[in-house]
Amino acid sequence: MLYLDSCATTPVHPDVAAVIHEVMGTFYGNPSSIHRLGLEAEQLVTKARRVLADALGVRPGEIVFTSGGTESNNLAIKGAVNANRARGRHLITSAVEHASVYEAFRQLEDEGFHVTYLPVDETGAVRVEDVEKALTDETILVSLMHVNNEVGRIQPIEEVGRLLGARPKVLFHVDAIQSIGKLPVRLSEWGIDLLSGSAHKLEGPKGAGLLYVREGVRLTPLFSGGGQEHGYRSGTENVPLIVGMAKAIRMAMDAQPDNRRKLEQLRAGLVSRLSEMPDVQVSGSGRPEEMAPHLVHFTCPGMKSEVIVHALEQAGIFISTRSACASGESSPSRVLLAMGMDKERAASGLRVSYTASRTAGELARFADELAAVLAKLSPMRPAGAGRSVLQPEGGSAS
Repeated sequence: MLYLDSCATTPVHPDVAAVIHEVMGTFYGNPSSIHRLGLEAEQLVTKARRVLADALGVRPGEIVFTSGGTESNNLAIKGAVNANRARGRHLITSAVEHASVYEAFRQLEDEGFHVTYLPVDETGAVRVEDVEKALTDETILVSLMHVNNEVGRIQPIEEVGRLLGARPKVLFHVDAIQSIGKLPVRLSEWGIDLLSGSAHKLEGPKGAGLLYVREGVRLTPLFSGGGQEHGYRSGTENVPLIVGMAKAIRMAMDAQPDNRRKLEQLRAGLVSRLSEMPDVQVSGSGRPEEMAPHLVHFTCPGMKSEVIVHALEQAGIFISTRSACASGESSPSRVLLAMGMDKERAASGLRVSYTASRTAGELARFADELAAVLAKLSPMRPAGAGRSVLQPEGGSAS
């Protein structure tokens, strides 16, 4: 089996699984209880919070534990908007955000807020000048992802943060779920007020996430209850998964420099192989430094992406068509349409994502199997569907 869908989720690292198992079996007290078992559990949560704060370069009191990336994004966006609605009712996001962000803003529109959905260029990038033009005196929140989960385009977070630095009324939320542990994330330097993270993208457990809330930022909680997590996230803390998340993220951050170099080499090799295939067009920027190193997205116009996925599965290779949260949809990708692709191409997208544990040989095996699948499917395409030649790495793939 060759698993190449790491942007959807990753297997839990054995060391992380071991510590989760230990905590489940030994430290089962409720962190809110005042007896010894409760205090032991509370100490583990406190230690995990400190480990994560050190890894992100923030204060422990600025870390809020959640059930995952979706909750972190919703708490950041809805919590910030509801706490600051008296200051304005205009919000800014992009047209290519993850569903947990995009749909949260759609819901806020139904509640009477005005939302600007920023366009992106053909590589999938937001333009900083478009952010600046969209800002008004009513703007209270800008929310952008650091790495696009579908095509891997890195957004200009540092530049947007610098722009918003002169506007203290406007909060800046960053969805960093696909970048923590893979790329540098400098929260204070980039002027980030709120940042979402998730464990299971980094060989950690599903059901564990975090939200960085800069000191001084106010949020309205989504849940009512006992006031855990500084009052932002009531409910008994999931101690085993919190500890497992802390270990997974710390391990990923420690290995990040070496892993990034390896991932960049893997990506360059795969893009080179895909460039030789006449039915393939690579998505995103041709500049490697503008793309996340752990994924490659490409399209095969005139072919059905689901057919290719299942054909590769027969060979023991697992990839995806788009974000796991939308992979069951048959409509063209919202993200690819926003990048200017026509419906045919936007319906043929495929995503390959991997960890640093993969090898060049394994990605070569994938490329060989893909070429064989495309050769079989190519004559079966609808009449009139043109063959698409990939531009060189430095050119446009649109």
